Amino acid sequence: MIAIDPAARANVTLIDHPLVQHKLTLMRKKEASTSSFRRLLNELAGLMIYEVCRDMPLQDVQVETPLETMTGKVIDGKKLVFASVLRAGNGILDGVLSVVPGARVGHVGLYRDPKTLQAVEYYFKMPSNMEERDVVVVDPMLATGNSAAAAVTRLKACNPKSIKFLCLLTCPEGINTMYREHPDVRIFTAAIDRELNDHGYIMPGLGDAGDRIFGTQ
Repeated sequence: MIAIDPAARANVTLIDHPLVQHKLTLMRKKEASTSSFRRLLNELAGLMIYEVCRDMPLQDVQVETPLETMTGKVIDGKKLVFASVLRAGNGILDGVLSVVPGARVGHVGLYRDPKTLQAVEYYFKMPSNMEERDVVVVDPMLATGNSAAAAVTRLKACNPKSIKFLCLLTCPEGINTMYREHPDVRIFTAAIDRELNDHGYIMPGLGDAGDRIFGTQ
């Protein structure tokens, strides 16, 4: 079993709220239907994005309550981009957008070569003016870390203000890879599982997230 680099582990936020852990356990069950898996993922994404956005900057605005004028604080959701790593990342989008509906959405199309386990890009589309925006990359699984690192490398070419990575599950190999390639990118996850198997799947994991989201098993 591979150990996690202590510096890399310090770069990971484990979201261990009881509701997050409860829903993740239900998703892990092999008998969970496509519809229940998709619903639970949507709910989990909505819960987890609260932690990801904890340090988002706020700005003052004047509002009229029914009683008087006051100064309140708001975020500028339009400055936030959710970058979905296709295809499984799209399963997270509805949940995070339900909490931050003003966010922009970008897509990074990558597939993992089954022989080399390396990422191959086939699509990339981001909003304009990325240098003004904070990016949250969303992908249910951070396994080998190769696809995630490739997606972040591609995004950095757009010069965003910051990049974070949100996933349901990860493992020592994925954490170490991401830290080695991008030590400035913080990982947010609901679980750090034991290891990868010989096929690059997280163990004990929950299977292929994309297949379970879209019913293509």
